[in-house]
Amino acid sequence: MKRWALKVVVLAGALWLLSGGAAWALEFVAERTTQIDGQSRKASIYYRDEMWRVEHNDGGTVNVTIVRKDMGLTWLLIARIKQFKTVVYDQEQAPVVSERLDGEIAREEIGTEVLDGHPTTVYQVTVEAPSGNTEVYYQWLATDIRFPLRLARKNGDWITEYSNVKLTRVSDFMFRLPRNYQPLAEAD
Repeated sequence: MKRWALKVVVLAGALWLLSGGAAWALEFVAERTTQIDGQSRKASIYYRDEMWRVEHNDGGTVNVTIVRKDMGLTWLLIARIKQFKTVVYDQEQAPVVSERLDGEIAREEIGTEVLDGHPTTVYQVTVEAPSGNTEVYYQWLATDIRFPLRLARKNGDWITEYSNVKLTRVSDFMFRLPRNYQPLAEAD
């Protein structure tokens, strides 16, 4: 009887793993700092595959960006006037949160470091751009949570870093338009 019960448990576990691939989708909340050409921007990010929300902390016009890749659109929320603008989704704006980079052609481990309390392996990664040119990046991949905490272009003109990363379920409400927001009136 015990062998039969063990087989049932193992079979059920295997079926759950095979059918529950979506349960392993990446979801997280973090603080993100991006530096481009010496300019630094901070934001809170709420991420789930196919959609993410960025709450900007830099005092610009747009306070929140909600990206719905699954719908092919982006909403730019302007809290001061409780309005939003809808624009077409641009893949170039997607956060780089996967272990492998798009177009990656080479990866070399160059060291280890502790970053934001996480042990990381530092890699030099070569990427082939759609234009055919190659670019070189450094990536700090957290070994405990399998998450890229920092990515920097080798020449230093672009860096993005995640801190306070929490792998957690993110509510659907984070990816919806607020009820009291109206579409931004377009100028004639």
